[in-house]
Amino acid sequence: MNDEISHLTAGASALLAETDERRIRAIRSRRWVLYPRAKQALDRLSALLDYPRGTRMPSVAIYGDSGMGKTMIMKRFRDEHPPSFNPVTGTLKTPVLAMEMTSRPGERRFYAELLTLLGAPQRPRADIAQMEQAALRIMEAIGVQVLVIDEVHNILAGSYREQRIVLNTLRFLSNRLQISLVCFGVNEAREAISGDVQLARRFEQLTLSRWAANEQFETLVTSILRNTPLKRPSVLTPKSLRRILQITEGITANIFLMINSLAIDAVESGRENITDEAIERWEPEFDAEAAFA
Repeated sequence: MNDEISHLTAGASALLAETDERRIRAIRSRRWVLYPRAKQALDRLSALLDYPRGTRMPSVAIYGDSGMGKTMIMKRFRDEHPPSFNPVTGTLKTPVLAMEMTSRPGERRFYAELLTLLGAPQRPRADIAQMEQAALRIMEAIGVQVLVIDEVHNILAGSYREQRIVLNTLRFLSNRLQISLVCFGVNEAREAISGDVQLARRFEQLTLSRWAANEQFETLVTSILRNTPLKRPSVLTPKSLRRILQITEGITANIFLMINSLAIDAVESGRENITDEAIERWEPEFDAEAAFA
């Protein structure tokens, strides 16, 4: 490999031939960076697809503060297992179906959201039983194996009765279709799922904790830098790593935004790498509710 670009991945290296404007656009884009913690979560989710159908299918709940990368992991999992069309049988198979929990939970609203996602026509006066049967019929026909629910903590916005009904609906879908559930939410989502003891027992829990000063954090920063198209390598001291951690409060989204901002400055200045001095001077401008939530 060329020594000039050995500090980059192949994808980032290819961007070095682009104009500064295109490189900056690439740095700002919501690019996927695989780091060990994300890989661990994705591997666990992908394993659900290998389970034979049966009663009490295994499920996974992933919790973490806003900005810790839950939605990016969810989208990556969905994109790694896209729908496929069989031209011989004329059927569409969708192994992973991902939806967002409605902001105001309720059985009708849940099924309406699910049917919209499935592209099913809805009659204005359809009762819940009809909506339920339509959802079951379509999900079975397209071969759904895993139902992913993002923002599951939205369940807590409902009354106690509404919460129980939605949780019972999730358990019913899992039982009837023999599918696994994957739920993403902030840490308060544990309380939401624990409202149904039988359902809660099925979930393996993974927590995306804030980053700390350890080897995992160093690996994350290294992974981001290897995917950032700068012409010169960025070699950061332990002091600079501690400053990144302090400023970002260990939140994944903020870490990405800080490094991206420093990288853009490195391109615009012609320096082409991130230095300890640049990190020392850097002032935060990010919003914690960022694209990597």
